[in-house]
Amino acid sequence: MTLTLHFHPLASFCWKPLIALYENGTPFTSVIVDLGNEQSRAAFLKLSPSGKMPALRDDARDRTVPESTIIVEYLAAHYPGPVDLLPADVDLASRVRVADRFYDFYVQEPMQKIVADRLRPEGKTDPFGVEQARRQLRNSYAFLEQDMRTKSWATGETFTMADCAASPALFYANKVEPFGDGYPAVKRYHDRLVERPSFARVIEEARPYFHMFPYNNG
Repeated sequence: MTLTLHFHPLASFCWKPLIALYENGTPFTSVIVDLGNEQSRAAFLKLSPSGKMPALRDDARDRTVPESTIIVEYLAAHYPGPVDLLPADVDLASRVRVADRFYDFYVQEPMQKIVADRLRPEGKTDPFGVEQARRQLRNSYAFLEQDMRTKSWATGETFTMADCAASPALFYANKVEPFGDGYPAVKRYHDRLVERPSFARVIEEARPYFHMFPYNNG
């Protein structure tokens, strides 16, 4: 195998390329990064000086590819499979990228703000920032509620990179700012994503690490 994905099974942004790899059955080797372990951290920093996961190493092409979206686009360009995660049509590809960015910036980012705040030491939390993040999530849910009423997947009836982004974003967002009964179309979309075999596999592989997620402490 020429591809190696360096990631952590619990990290939401790592889920996006994992889903893409599983969607197309792309062979790869996985390396779990533990930034709390000195040796693991040092090895990963040599590969990715920013220290941000995930990172894809392609030995065949002598390339190291950072950032989840860039990894998925790289796979689509150089290791395509039966599921066309990034359409060749320029306009369709643009719609996929817009949706991908929406889920990263307006669902993942505020979700991570809430999670990070729960992990802060006592007296160092940011209640105002958390409320801003919750407001952003509710605004995003309201937009998606309208957007997803007539579609199966993020940009239509075809599963794409945008759905790879939506999967971890909505999965974790629902843990910190639950959908409740106010966003039925969002809930149905979330449930379709969870049932997708590629995403179901990612969730199952992450299950042993779920105890590390701060569910109930804030």
